[in-house]
Amino acid sequence: MTTTLTQYGRMAEAHWREHLPNKVRELEIAGTLEEALLEAEETTKDEMYILTRKLMAQGQTAQQAHDAAWEIIRIRYIFLPPENP
Repeated sequence: MTTTLTQYGRMAEAHWREHLPNKVRELEIAGTLEEALLEAEETTKDEMYILTRKLMAQGQTAQQAHDAAWEIIRIRYIFLPPENP
């Protein structure tokens, strides 16, 4: 299965390869790296949509809501904490 990642998946892959090399190696060995990246991408998109709409309903502009949602969601799935050296 080869699927083209969007910007979120590409960001996750770059970050994971730099900061989580052991995780990437384990996923590659298991043959599930692409699946994990797609899951991170899809979950990020879904949660970004939900949180952006929620923040807009609370009075934020679309841009404010998007930016605030990105700050919260990106560390959950894309920019994971680095592995310990």
